[in-house]
Amino acid sequence: MANQIKWANALSTHVSLEAAVTEVATRAQQSLQAPADLGLVFISSAYASEYSRLMPLLQERLRVPALIGCSGGGIIGMNQQGEAQEVEGEPALSLSLASLDGVGVRAFHLPADALPDLDSSPDAWVELIGVPPQDQPHFILLSDGFSSKINNLLEGLDFAYPGAVKVGGLSSSGVMGDRTSLFCNYKFHREGTVGVALTGNIVLETIVAQGCRPIGNPYTITKGEQNIILELAEQDKSGIANYGESTKSPLEALRTLIQSLSEADRDLAQHSLFVGVVRDEFKMQLGHGDFLIRNLLGVDPRVGAIAIGDRVRPGQRIQFHLRDARTSAEDLQLLLDRYQKQLSYSPADCGALMFSCLGRGEGLYGRPNFDSRLFRQYLKDIPLGGFFCNGEIGPVGGNTFLHGYTSVFGICRQI
Repeated sequence: MANQIKWANALSTHVSLEAAVTEVATRAQQSLQAPADLGLVFISSAYASEYSRLMPLLQERLRVPALIGCSGGGIIGMNQQGEAQEVEGEPALSLSLASLDGVGVRAFHLPADALPDLDSSPDAWVELIGVPPQDQPHFILLSDGFSSKINNLLEGLDFAYPGAVKVGGLSSSGVMGDRTSLFCNYKFHREGTVGVALTGNIVLETIVAQGCRPIGNPYTITKGEQNIILELAEQDKSGIANYGESTKSPLEALRTLIQSLSEADRDLAQHSLFVGVVRDEFKMQLGHGDFLIRNLLGVDPRVGAIAIGDRVRPGQRIQFHLRDARTSAEDLQLLLDRYQKQLSYSPADCGALMFSCLGRGEGLYGRPNFDSRLFRQYLKDIPLGGFFCNGEIGPVGGNTFLHGYTSVFGICRQI
């Protein structure tokens, strides 16, 4: 008989943490109907004063050898009616359990001061994780955004494990700004990163919904320093930059673009304008998924420069983007439709994790459970768990990035 992978999730909204732990542990284990090899737990920041009690309570009811988790300002899971539910700002606990025959599972906690220097060899990162690259691991990562050096970690893991899929998110808190929490193998941590490396009979596939639409035309950066864009060149219809007379300051390009927009888009640009950086330098015809979306941090009217949330260099191509509820919904729907049409396996033995930005959810769509239930419309048999993050981890164009305003889905299935 072939090795099998099975997943289950349970969500509880009990005010009592003891009752919530009892419910999710009981329901998830009954649904799984097999010994669990991996657990992922997400706890609402409404329980912030009780974070230290979660691991002892779970340890009384679970015998899972590898367990990771974190806190979130919103929690995602399967309610008693078997529906995906997003609980924002209220008590909630989500537990995913997986039975992983033929899969190697290694859980770890990485303090920020344990990370190798970025000039180190890949061997230093491999020694830190304890999994050889030839085992082709996939990673689920949960980090404290303030102390984890997450961008260094992602760059180092991409360096040491090229081609390995990495998904996850930064732990988050509620509106009161409480401290966040991380959990690994029944231990409670305040800082660093917890994660799990999965090897063997498993595939981790991703859907990264950045929720933006391009406006105007692409430009090529002709002058830039660090995260400051100083000069742009327009592109002709073939995608080639027109240097010389066609170069202009980014602010000039932006003002011209905004004047050409509809009134609704001009209003949207006042608060929801972003910059998309093209990931494939050789792709001329740009389409959906070709951009890494980054925040527009500010402008310098004196020189016409703009600052974005990433490093830039001459030769890169960018295009301005807008984000709103309709665009975010259409973006996710397009990606889910594309993924569903490529399915070559039964979703029944899969599990999924959803890492969604705190800026999405009911605040964006005006109604609850939007992204999670849209996912279940397309992939109705896959149990879903997750949380609302302070930053979402997922791949774009072959590299791993920390995103914002994004929903990242990690779908685990057997090979």
